[in-house]
Amino acid sequence: MDNQLKKVTHCIFDMDGLLLDTERLYSEAMQMILDKYGKTFTFEVKEQIMGLQTKAAAEFMVQHYDLPIPWEEWAKQQQANTEKLMLHSQLMPGAERLLRHLHATKTPFALATSSGLHMMELKTTDHRELFGLFNHKVCGSSDKEVANGKPAPDIFLVAAARFKVPPAAADCLVFEDSPNGVTAGISAGMQVVMVPDPRMPQEKCSHATQVLSTLEDFKPEQFGLPPFKE
Repeated sequence: MDNQLKKVTHCIFDMDGLLLDTERLYSEAMQMILDKYGKTFTFEVKEQIMGLQTKAAAEFMVQHYDLPIPWEEWAKQQQANTEKLMLHSQLMPGAERLLRHLHATKTPFALATSSGLHMMELKTTDHRELFGLFNHKVCGSSDKEVANGKPAPDIFLVAAARFKVPPAAADCLVFEDSPNGVTAGISAGMQVVMVPDPRMPQEKCSHATQVLSTLEDFKPEQFGLPPFKE
């Protein structure tokens, strides 16, 4: 791991699996479709689609599992299952504390999620006030300016450009849980703090600037941000 942590001024957060415990629910939603074909959704497959936008993930699943349906049908069923399951998504450990701290210390921060706007609003139903603290939100699957999904850097560059005074890429710190998301952040010229699923193989995390087991372990002062009070 790189000990050369550099000072930043702005933070950009992924949402699924990082701030909200939705990755587990995504897996359930996937398995509900695969049950009809007697197939099993494995973590190995999950690793490959984490962070992908809707169409890319659906195409991969149909092809990988050799399903007799078009990707649009997969996406439709996935959306329906997900909507049922996601309505009461729980926050991940340390997420609320960190977001409230950044807000209290006037550190600008944005959301950069591969989810579309509709899904983002659905998943944050129980956390409206907290998610209202973000300077702005970029929803990759429905944002016209995000031409390419992660692992391309587009979403983070768009998120940075939308701050009132846009920072240089090097002044942004990205928070991610997926290898695709980390690649996107690094490609954007930003440092990336990764909080991976504990089952994620270590080599899939080696390109992150810093790897933590939970957001509770994040020390803002290591990146030149105001330290936690308590």
